[in-house]
Amino acid sequence: MMQFIRHYLLAVQFFTRIPITGRLAEWVGYSPGMLRASAAHFPGIGVVVGGAAAAMFALLQLLLPDTTFTPLVAAAFSTAATVWLTGGFHEDGLADVADGLGGSYDRERALEIMKDSRVGAFGAMALVLALLCKVALLALLGSVEAVPDAGEASAFSGGYVCAALWLGHIVSRGLPLVMIWRLPHVGDTATSKSKPLADQISPGGLVIAFSWCFAALALASLMFDAINLVVGCGCAVLALMGLLRFFRRRLQGFTGDCLGCTQQVCEIAFYLGLAVSL
Repeated sequence: MMQFIRHYLLAVQFFTRIPITGRLAEWVGYSPGMLRASAAHFPGIGVVVGGAAAAMFALLQLLLPDTTFTPLVAAAFSTAATVWLTGGFHEDGLADVADGLGGSYDRERALEIMKDSRVGAFGAMALVLALLCKVALLALLGSVEAVPDAGEASAFSGGYVCAALWLGHIVSRGLPLVMIWRLPHVGDTATSKSKPLADQISPGGLVIAFSWCFAALALASLMFDAINLVVGCGCAVLALMGLLRFFRRRLQGFTGDCLGCTQQVCEIAFYLGLAVSL
């Protein structure tokens, strides 16, 4: 159990702005092997980030006037909260992948562009469109639940979308681990921050990761119908399969940026699936 907690806290330290310092950081420790083991807790990071997003959405739903645009405002601020909490880690990966693969058909040149910290036209367009899609879908999910059934009083209108936010962040952080399992890491070994955690994942690590996901799905079944969960997760899995094939063809593997891109795309696909299932 102590090892489980240490690996989880290391993942929190690496993938969020939550400070793990002082004696706690000394107790957690660090080694490439520990960082590799912490990959199993990526979905657990979604519990924290998704919880923060859901809390922000719920707070604004309660404080703002009940209008047509309230879910849109709440969705925008909840998305901003997740970007701040993670430091835009995954969004940066999405932009870098779009710049690299959009800017060149040559594999080596694409990998070189992806290492450049500057954001180009393809990256900017991908980032803006991804954020727009995310905010729009969350606003839609919030708006749909705000409509009460005939003859019934409307309950708290943010419950459905808050559950979607929480679950979406967990599921979308579990699926990229399949990419680590299925594809080789092709980033620059000497400079890549993701290399220690992305070069491999053990079957036991996958079991831990998907235990996080299945536990979250079990809790979410109290809010969603089975068809909602099946369609939402199905869309996220289809997005993962498409990206696996795309990265295998274009890069013959993946980089850390590809993992961030996968998280963003799978999260959006999950929200889209929930919206379609309604």
